[in-house]
Amino acid sequence: MNARLSDAAHIGGVRLQVADLDRSLAFYRDLLGFAELGRAGHTAALGVADTRPLVTLVERCGARPVRPHSRLGLFHFAILLPSRPALGSMLLHLNRQRVPLGMSDHLVSEALYLSDPDGLGIEIYRDRPQAEWPRRGSDLAMATDPLDVESVLAEPGVGAWSGMPVGTTIGHMHLHVGDLARAEEFYSNVIGFDVTVRRYPGALFMSAGGYHHHLGTNTWARGAGAPEPDDAQLLHWELLVRDADEVAEISARLSASGAAVTPDGATAFTTRDPFGTEVRVDAG
Repeated sequence: MNARLSDAAHIGGVRLQVADLDRSLAFYRDLLGFAELGRAGHTAALGVADTRPLVTLVERCGARPVRPHSRLGLFHFAILLPSRPALGSMLLHLNRQRVPLGMSDHLVSEALYLSDPDGLGIEIYRDRPQAEWPRRGSDLAMATDPLDVESVLAEPGVGAWSGMPVGTTIGHMHLHVGDLARAEEFYSNVIGFDVTVRRYPGALFMSAGGYHHHLGTNTWARGAGAPEPDDAQLLHWELLVRDADEVAEISARLSASGAAVTPDGATAFTTRDPFGTEVRVDAG
C-alpha cells in the first residue's frame, strides 16, 4: 500500500472550537481581515471573496484555552498570503495593533506566528518562488532563521492592511503527534503524502505535487494527550483532492489499514489519525 496523492491535493479549511464566538470574530474578521461568509447559531464561516470557507468557528461556551505544546493535535494552521507585499502589510498592521508575534525565515518561505484568543496557533506566511527552494540531497532544506523584517517592510507595495487579499488560502497544517513513524505510516504510506523533509529536529514534513509541505508533524508536545471535549481545539482540517474517484481511493486505503472512515456528504468522508486528529477528505 504505497499509492500517492495526486498533484491537485491541497489543504481546504479548518474547523475550530472556540470559547466565545464574538471574541473570535473580532480576532479573525476584524483584526486579521477575513470576510464573514455566513453564520448559523453558534457557528460562523470565514474566508475571502469567492472561496469556500477557510476558517469555521464553532462556539463551545467556556471552552478552556490551550497552552503551547500541552495537547496533541493542532500546533498551528498556516494562512498563505499571495505575495511578499501582502506579508509586509500584515506585519505592519499587526505591529501597529501590538499583537505579540514570532517571525522566521524558513528558506522556502517567510512567516509570522501568533495565537488566537483561545491559544490556538496560527502561522501567516508567503512562499519564496519554488526555483529558490534549497535542497540537501533528496530533501528540501528548511530552517528557522531570523526574518529580515526591514527587507519585508521595504518591499514595494507594502501599505495599509485592508483585509485578506484574493488568493489567500490555508497553505499547510502543522500537528503535534505522539510518534513520527506512526504519523508517516498514516499520512504518507496510507493517505499518500510524499515526505519532503526528514532532517528537522523532532519533525517530519510532507506534501503533494512537489510543494514544500502541506503537512508538518512534530513530537514537541511529547507526553501530551488528545484534547478534551471542553478544550479549545482543532475539530478537523480538510484535505481536498482531485475528484470523487481519488476520495474513494483514499477511503479504500484507510479502510484496508484498519482506520475508521465515516461518510460526510455526497463525496466526502472523515477519519482520525492515530493521535485523535480528525481529517475531512473531499473533492476540491
